[in-house]
Amino acid sequence: MSPVPPKDVQQAAQRAVDWIEDGKAGSNFTDTGRTRARQLAKGEDVSDEVIGKMHAYFARHSVDKDADGFTRGSDGYPSPGRVAWDAWGGDPGERWANSEYDKQHKDD
Repeated sequence: MSPVPPKDVQQAAQRAVDWIEDGKAGSNFTDTGRTRARQLAKGEDVSDEVIGKMHAYFARHSVDKDADGFTRGSDGYPSPGRVAWDAWGGDPGERWANSEYDKQHKDD
């Protein structure tokens, strides 16, 4: 059975959905990001393949946290990078995806 994202992951993704609808995602925001935000916000089951994609996304994009507009209260918040980060579940999504990924690969 595929895992369901925890409530804090769903909340971060819903925040991203709202930002996307408000036009804060930027012109380079991908359909994949939109799809992931909707999936996580709805609390839909997440396949092992998607967990792997989430794990890879967070590994690649953790440097985005240092950019302007990433942190609440900073100029330009939310930046397109912050919208994307939350579309993948935000910090709770990173912790959850990494935990699920580690469970999948414990025997590797």
